[in-house]
Amino acid sequence: QVQLVESGGGSVQAGGSLRLSCAASGHTCMAWFRQAPGKEREGVADINILGTTTYADSVKGRFTISVDNRKNTLYLQMNSLKPEDTGMYYCAASGVCNFRLGLYTYWGQGTQVTVSS
Repeated sequence: QVQLVESGGGSVQAGGSLRLSCAASGHTCMAWFRQAPGKEREGVADINILGTTTYADSVKGRFTISVDNRKNTLYLQMNSLKPEDTGMYYCAASGVCNFRLGLYTYWGQGTQVTVSS
């Protein structure tokens, strides 16, 4: 059974940084999603086996998705955080490799990110 385990969430002030990690391996594509209270889940970024990345407009230039295949870990480096980045962040893997569709096969339990102003 495939398990994805996120870590690295926390509380920071606006302008700060966090790095999320997701223990995952052997997937053709992986992605990060987030869901704020009362809002729908939205895709943040994805990366495929070739290393091609895609980002939501709201995080371009601030977030970086990457994979360390030696450590079997997916990362999301988040810089210049804003209060509107607050939410539960989930990693996802395999399935339809397009974060805008949200049709990934495997999902983690999430890690909370809170950004205060």
